[in-house]
Amino acid sequence: MATIYIVEDDVNIREIERYALKNSGYQVEEFECGADLFKRLESKVPALILLDIMLPNEDGLDILTKIRADKNTAKVPIIMVTAKTSELDKVKGLDLGADDYISKPFGVMELISRVKALLRRTTNAQEESQIAYENILVDNDKHAVYVDGKLCELTYKEFELLKYLVINKGIVLSRDKIMNQVWGFDYEGESRTVDMHIKTLRQKLGEAGSHIKTVRNVGYMVE
Repeated sequence: MATIYIVEDDVNIREIERYALKNSGYQVEEFECGADLFKRLESKVPALILLDIMLPNEDGLDILTKIRADKNTAKVPIIMVTAKTSELDKVKGLDLGADDYISKPFGVMELISRVKALLRRTTNAQEESQIAYENILVDNDKHAVYVDGKLCELTYKEFELLKYLVINKGIVLSRDKIMNQVWGFDYEGESRTVDMHIKTLRQKLGEAGSHIKTVRNVGYMVE
């Protein structure tokens, strides 16, 4: 039975989340702030974290950044819970490494659907420790990329984007497929998000960025 951590300071929302998750067969632990969460993460890492953005003392985006920076928790699936009008927070959260988001107010069925879908994606992911293409090396364990043996500093999403392209080398990937895989299913962003990340990724990879090809009117591929 998967354990899910809820980080939410609103008692009513936390109760809804707990009730829905427990009724769906999950074990649940609740935290009102980041300090309590990090204390618990020292002894147990959950299958998934539901993380609110508006929290006391330390907001969800800062907590997310710390979780992704720790090698012991870097790969924990995270769903951000955001205010309905906070589009900027959604984009920030996804770029910092959130796997999905859900907006308040939300329905119980939507919450459970997103949790199940994310757990299914992460559970089924069979990742090799290292993936190489030409002079590019993607190291999953270290969450790092090397070009000609030198470390290439990438953001979380740039890393995930490059990894997805390299895993599917030689295959044309549409923007929709890339958005679905890297930014999470049903992400309401625009296709230019992919284009902007491809541009910065190419710049950071230097000459190796030429391996990322643009397929006009379709998407991208590594070749």
